[in-house]
Amino acid sequence: MEMQMDFIRQLPTPAELKEEFPVSERVTAIKEERDAELADIFEGRSDKLCLLIGPCSADREDAVLEYMVRLAGLYEKVKDKVFIVPRVYTNKPRTVGLGYKGMLHQPDPEKGEDMLEGIIAIRQLHADIANETGFTCADEMLYPANHRYLSDLLSYVAIGARSSEDQEHRIVASGIGVPCGLKNPTSGDLSVMINSIVAAQNRHKFLYRGWEVQSQGNPHAHAILRGRVDKFGHNHPNYYYEDLLTVGRLYEESGAVNPAIIVDTNHANSGKQYNEQIRIAKDVLHSARYDSAVRDLVKGFMVESYLVDGSQPVGGGVYGQSITDPCLGWEKTERLVLDLAEQW
Repeated sequence: MEMQMDFIRQLPTPAELKEEFPVSERVTAIKEERDAELADIFEGRSDKLCLLIGPCSADREDAVLEYMVRLAGLYEKVKDKVFIVPRVYTNKPRTVGLGYKGMLHQPDPEKGEDMLEGIIAIRQLHADIANETGFTCADEMLYPANHRYLSDLLSYVAIGARSSEDQEHRIVASGIGVPCGLKNPTSGDLSVMINSIVAAQNRHKFLYRGWEVQSQGNPHAHAILRGRVDKFGHNHPNYYYEDLLTVGRLYEESGAVNPAIIVDTNHANSGKQYNEQIRIAKDVLHSARYDSAVRDLVKGFMVESYLVDGSQPVGGGVYGQSITDPCLGWEKTERLVLDLAEQW
């Protein structure tokens, strides 16, 4: 039997889209400089705190751009201590695959899906942020084959808890050329996460977008701790001092290079109680001050933050409030970033 799907239209290749919507020489230079600074952080030559911060989902360009302009102003106050990489997540996994899936699918969350408009919209958003703020950003690699639509604009890639066990995500991560954070799976099995990191740090030959390719290995593949969910659906954090030491031991046993942890302050670590992100970040800072081994291992945080506290349903009408997971609003975000810079 033939595949049971309708082939709607052939979309532009990443090379075609990049030719139609090119990145300026200025942005290319900015990305090279920021990529080098991130490499210094993950290789231990810089002791700056890496802060991956921004909306749970980049749902509309105007509100996201306003947030990024504010963030750029805040960055000027803390850039000697903190290296900010904005979260600009343009595709969102849904637990059962239904509902809003992000800007890639729906450039307008209140209208239907349009993948052609979507790939143009996400490339335009990342380019506009780079041009207006000097930030090159982080996005989630939900679909490995789509990464090349943004590969000349991103300085960081995250692989989610439900994707880090997948072989395709692991081997594509080995060839993306920028730091890649792999989350522990929702079960909390740290060995799965470490296996993902080892796989991503090594070379692979594989099929990618119709090509036989050879990756070089990604020495900046690293751990993101996001907590776990047990069989009863209860959340359990994994950012505590003992958890951090355990990951350090697993790194040593694995032989992976550049051991590093980013602590995701939301998701199962906070039970999606967004205000808890502030306390969690400061708890990890305390562990780092207590033990230099933790200080060397923890490279930063992932924080979900937007213009307005909390979340709303699609079509809720609140400008700058998340339509996916609840986020910290701007005032709390500003205070947190300033506190992190002072206490790191």
